[in-house]
Amino acid sequence: MAIEVVTKDCTALSDAELAEMADICADGPSQYEAGALSKQAEAWVLVSMAREGNNLRGFSFFTLERIGGTPCVLLGCASVKRTSRRDAVLKALLADQFRRAVLAFPDEDVLVGTRCVDASGFEAFKHLEDIVPRPSHKATGEERAWGRRLAKRFGIENGNYDDRTFVARGDGTFPLVLDHASLKPERFDTDVVAFFDDCDSGRGDSLVVFGWAMAEYLAKLA
Repeated sequence: MAIEVVTKDCTALSDAELAEMADICADGPSQYEAGALSKQAEAWVLVSMAREGNNLRGFSFFTLERIGGTPCVLLGCASVKRTSRRDAVLKALLADQFRRAVLAFPDEDVLVGTRCVDASGFEAFKHLEDIVPRPSHKATGEERAWGRRLAKRFGIENGNYDDRTFVARGDGTFPLVLDHASLKPERFDTDVVAFFDDCDSGRGDSLVVFGWAMAEYLAKLA
C-alpha cells in the first residue's frame, strides 16, 4: 500500500490527529503525549503526516523560514512508527517537505536542520551536502555559528549547548527531536555513531545536525 503524505497548517490539527500522533510516540522512546504535541503545534507552522491506508505511520512538525536571509527547512518534533516500512515513511515525509521548499525558495540552496538522539537521525540527511557534524571534518567558525543559531531556534539555552560538539544538554526529559529507528543500523559509519558518545538521551541530550539541500537536488523533486 502506498504511503501518502499530507501537510497542513498546525492550526488545522484536530484533537483526534494529535491523539493518533501520541499513539505513534507511545511505541518509541519519545513517549510524547497529546498535551505536549499540542504545544508543539503552537510552536511550529506546518506538520506533515504520513499514512498507509487509514493508519498514521509518521509525522513531523516543521517550518520553512529564512535565518539571516538563508532559506531553511527546520524539522522539530517528529516520530516514525516502528514498522517494517519506517525508512520509506521518513523518506516520504522529507520528500514532501523538500518539494515545499522548492516552491518557497526556488533556485536556492536550502539549509536543513534538526535534532537527533542517535545515528538513525542522520538518515534524514542521506541526499544532502556538507552535513555538520560529519566524520573527519573540523567545523568552521561559520558552521559553529550555524549550530548556535539552530540551537537558539530550537529553544536551547546558550549554557546548555556546546558549539564544538553540537551537543545540547537536556533537562531530564526526552528531547524534542526527529525520533526514528533505522531498519539497518549496522550500516552506520562508526564515526557517526561516535558523535553520540557524550549524548545521553536519558538526560534529554540531543545532537544539532544540519546539511544543505542543493538547488539541483530540490529541482528534481518539484
